[in-house]
Amino acid sequence: MITVDKKDGHKLKISHVIQETTNRQLDMYIFIPGELGLNANIISEEEFYHNAIHGKRTYFSDINHLPLVHSRLASRGKLSIEQYRLSLSLYAYQYALALEKTTQQLLGDSNESKQEEIEEAAQLAVRILKRLRRNIPTDKKLLKYYENIDNYLSWFTEQRLLQLIAHLPRGTEYNEIKPQLLEICQREAQHRTDNNYNSVRAMQDPTRMSNKMRLLRRLIEYPVTMSEKTIELGKNTRKIVTGAAAGIVMIFVTLILIKARGMLGDITASFIVVLSFIYAAREVFKDDLKTMLWRWMRKGKARWRKQFFDANTGNVIGQQLEWLEFISYDSLPEVIRKTRKHNVSHREETILHYKSTTRMSPTKFLSGYEQTRESIILDLRAIATLMEKGSQRLYQLKDGQVTKESVEKRHLINLITKETDEDKTVRIQRWKIIMSRSKIVDIEVIITPEPKKSKPKQAINVSNS
Repeated sequence: MITVDKKDGHKLKISHVIQETTNRQLDMYIFIPGELGLNANIISEEEFYHNAIHGKRTYFSDINHLPLVHSRLASRGKLSIEQYRLSLSLYAYQYALALEKTTQQLLGDSNESKQEEIEEAAQLAVRILKRLRRNIPTDKKLLKYYENIDNYLSWFTEQRLLQLIAHLPRGTEYNEIKPQLLEICQREAQHRTDNNYNSVRAMQDPTRMSNKMRLLRRLIEYPVTMSEKTIELGKNTRKIVTGAAAGIVMIFVTLILIKARGMLGDITASFIVVLSFIYAAREVFKDDLKTMLWRWMRKGKARWRKQFFDANTGNVIGQQLEWLEFISYDSLPEVIRKTRKHNVSHREETILHYKSTTRMSPTKFLSGYEQTRESIILDLRAIATLMEKGSQRLYQLKDGQVTKESVEKRHLINLITKETDEDKTVRIQRWKIIMSRSKIVDIEVIITPEPKKSKPKQAINVSNS
C-alpha cells in the first residue's frame, strides 16, 4: 500500500514497498482546482516532470535479523567488508524510516492510548539499538563504518524522542512518560560522548552537528539506494517530425509562389508584399504542423525511460517508463471517476496524470533482498504560486456582537493512485491535500473500495514501442 506524508513546505512524500514482482504499473491522478487556471501553457508537462517529480528507489527486506547475522559473521571473518557494509546500511536505513514514520503518527494521534504507544515505541527503539551494539566488529575497517552508523542512529533516536517531548500535551497523564524519554535521550548523548564519536566543537555548534549527521545519513543510504539514469524518449522522432513539417510547408509555399508569379508577373512591389505574407505564414504553420505531427506520432507512448543500477556493482537491475500529461475528466478510467465521485465542479478541475511501468530483475539484486522501496517526492510549489496572496475575513455573531478574523485562503487538491501488479491485482487509494500558498496544511486519507483483481488482458509492457 502507498503512504503519503508531508515534507517541508509544499512537498509530498509518496512511498510504497514493491513486493516480489518483475512488472508493475503505477498511475497517479492529481486533481487541481480549475480556479487556479493551471494548463500546459503555464506549466508544461516537461517542466512539471523535471521540477516537481523526484524519485528514489532503495532495497528493502522484511528479514530484520539478517544484518545482525551478517554482523556476527563479519566479526568472525566469514563475511566481506562490502557485504557487512550493505547489510548494516539497510538495517540502519529501515530503522530510521520506521522511527521517523512512528513519531510522525504519534505526533498526529490524539487517542487515549497515546501514552502507551509512545512508551512502547521508545522501548522498541532501545532494544533495536542494543541488538546493534551486541556485535561490535574488531576489524578497523568494519569498526569505522559501524561507528558512523551507531553515531547517527544514536543522534537520530535522541532527536526524534526530544521532538515527541516538545510536542506532548502538558497534561498530568504524560508526567510519567516524559522522564523515561528524557532518560533515554541522556543515555544516548552519554553513549556518543563515551565513544568520542563527535568533537567538542561539533557538539557545541548545532549547525555543524546537523550537517555532519546529514552526511552520515547519506553515507547510510548510498549502498542501498539504486542509482538511476533518465533518458528522454522520442528525440529521433522529433528530428524526423521537424524535417517533415518543414518539407510539407515548403511544398505548399513553392506552389503558392509559382502561382503568385504567374498572376503578378515579374518582381514588383505587389509580388514582394505577397512573398512576405507567404513566408510569415510559413513560419506560423510550420510550428503548428510540427506540434500536431509530434503529438500524433507520440500519442500513448512513454516520454522518459529510467534505468536503475546497483550502486555497488554498476549492473543494470531494472528500468522504468514514464508518462505525464494533462487529461480531461471525460478521458478518466471509469474506476477513477467512481473513486473521485462525480459532480459539476469536478469537471472544471485540471487533471495531471503520471504513469510509470516498471520492470525489475530480482535475480540481479543484492543477495538476500527481493523487494524495493520507491519514494516519490511531489513538489507542489509550482501550483502554490498560482494561489492568491493574503487572507479572507470571516464575520461571526457571538453573544450579540459581530466579530471578524482573518482566514487563510486554502485550496483542496485530490490525489488518487492506482497500482497494478503483474498478477493484475489493482489497489486504488485517495487523499485530500489541503494546501495554502505557504505550505501543505493537512493530508486526509479517504476510504476507497477493497482491492480487487482485474481480468487479465495483457502483461504490462515497458518496452518503448
